[in-house]
Amino acid sequence: MLQRGSLNTVCSEAKCPNRSECYNQGTATFLIMGTVCTRNCSFCAVTHGTPARIEPDEGKRIATAAAEMELQHVVITSVTRDDLQDGGASCFADVVKRIRELLPDVSVEILVPDFRGDEKALRTVLSGRPHVFNHNLETVPRLYSKVRPQAGYALSLELLRKAGKWGEGVVTKSGIMVGLGESESEVETVMHDLFSAGCSILTIGQYLQPSTLQLKVEEFVTPEQFAKYGKIAREIGFAEVFSAPYVRSSYRAFQSAAGVLTS
Repeated sequence: MLQRGSLNTVCSEAKCPNRSECYNQGTATFLIMGTVCTRNCSFCAVTHGTPARIEPDEGKRIATAAAEMELQHVVITSVTRDDLQDGGASCFADVVKRIRELLPDVSVEILVPDFRGDEKALRTVLSGRPHVFNHNLETVPRLYSKVRPQAGYALSLELLRKAGKWGEGVVTKSGIMVGLGESESEVETVMHDLFSAGCSILTIGQYLQPSTLQLKVEEFVTPEQFAKYGKIAREIGFAEVFSAPYVRSSYRAFQSAAGVLTS
C-alpha cells in the first residue's frame, strides 16, 4: 500500500527497530518532503544531501492512505528542509488539513524539525490544527554539539513552549535518547525543562547505532534505569511517559496520545 502511494516512512528511512511490531499492527509514521535531509545529525541514518522538489499532491496521497489503512491516529514527520523558505511548515499544515477533512474523527500527530525558531513557520504548522505537536530534544544540552551540531537546545525548548501556548488545544510532546554519555542528573534536568515548557507526553529510549557512520553507543542503559526515569518523569507531572530501550518518539503514539486527548 505504501509503495502504491509512493509514500515514505521514517520507520524505514531511520532503520527503526520496531518496524515489525508497528507494521503488524497496521501503523506507520509517514515521512513527508522526501527522504533527503539538509542536516547531518550524527545519530541519524536518514540520508543527508540535496533534497528533491516538493510533491504538491503528497498530502492528498497520505490522507488517502490513512483512510485505506483505517488509522485512528496518524503520525506525520519529515526530513529537515532548511532549503525551503518556511522550512516545510506549509507542507505540514497541508497534510494535516487534508487528513482532518477526509477523516474528521481521526487524531493527527506531527513530529517537526525546529524551523530554525521561525515563529511564522510555527504558526503556519499550527494552522493545520494538529492534535499532538511533537518536537524531540533528543539529548542533554552538554551533548548538543556532538549529537545535534546544527540545532540548539534552548531554541527547541522554546519551540515547544510556543506551540503549547499558540496551538488551540494542542498537546505537546518530546523525546530523548539515552546511552550517548549523559548522566542521570542531566536527564532529570531535561525532564524538568520540558515539563516547565508545557510538555504533556515524554518518550525515552535507548540510542542504537544505525550504521557504522553514526555515533557509537556509549552505554546500554538497563531496564531498571529506564523504569527509574519513567518514575521520575511521572512524579514530575507528565501525563504520559514511555521509557524503555526500544521506545522511539512515535512508538505506540496512539496509546500515548489517547489518554491525554480524552482527559
